[in-house]
Amino acid sequence: MKAASEYNSAILKDSMTETAQTEPANSLPQPSPCNECLSGLMHLRFITYFTWLDEELVTVPNFPAWICDVCGRREYDEKAISWLTMLLSPNAGRPTHRKRIPPRARPRAASRRPSPDQT
Repeated sequence: MKAASEYNSAILKDSMTETAQTEPANSLPQPSPCNECLSGLMHLRFITYFTWLDEELVTVPNFPAWICDVCGRREYDEKAISWLTMLLSPNAGRPTHRKRIPPRARPRAASRRPSPDQT
């Protein structure tokens, strides 16, 4: 549970950083108008997120989502979705194999020593 609370704190800090230009640093992210019903406000809440991984149901507690107080529309935090997608990837934790590109040979500068017949 400690990891989830640390993650929630990081999401709140990210959300506050995005709005910090117009608001005091101590405030929570402000609600925004709902694009679905046009009468409600979207509030940041931490809910249980459900998703399927192959044939297995995965539940993620304390997942950040913006929820309308009138129609109930949910919009999930984009950073949290990409983080979860990365964690649930079948390649998570495996080293990446990158093709190494050999460094280019640098052209050598012409030497500035005088030639023997110029002395």
